[in-house]
Amino acid sequence: MNNKWAVKRLTINLTSSEVERLEKHCSTTGRPATDVIRELIRSLTVEEISNTN
Repeated sequence: MNNKWAVKRLTINLTSSEVERLEKHCSTTGRPATDVIRELIRSLTVEEISNTN
């Protein structure tokens, strides 16, 4: 395993339909699930919380 990426390991529980959907996408695109999930997380928008102390 490449330790460059091993900042935090995450375990998620998926339904069988979610697993099937992810596997089909990975099969169609030829990309590993880790890359697909990483890309989805990076696409999330996060509101900035202003520090008003």
